[in-house]
Amino acid sequence: QVQLVESGGGLVQAGGSLRLSCAASGRTFSNLAMAGLAMAWFRQAPGKDRSFVAAINWVDGATYYADSVEGRFTISRDNARNTVYLQMSSLKPEDTAVYYCATDPLIGDRESDYTYWGQGTQVTVSS
Repeated sequence: QVQLVESGGGLVQAGGSLRLSCAASGRTFSNLAMAGLAMAWFRQAPGKDRSFVAAINWVDGATYYADSVEGRFTISRDNARNTVYLQMSSLKPEDTAVYYCATDPLIGDRESDYTYWGQGTQVTVSS
């Protein structure tokens, strides 16, 4: 099993910044990391479906972003800490959502592409 725990959410004013963290653990995670896996962030706003935000290849660090966050958000990883980060800048009220961390051996931008999920962390951007 893989356990993912998000942290770092909170309330911020428009134009501000937040950094989310996702700590991964579990015996299966070590095997997945060796095989080359994807770590991703999704978000779900009230009344909307969960949507892709960003993803990173654990091995080579290649990154992928949704158009709505390109240039404002940065995904990164710390291999030693088994942790993925999402640095969010120039936040807008429409970024308000519950942010979820996910992982799977193959990278993708669909919710169905990912097997393991965290519990989510709330991000609220006030205008």
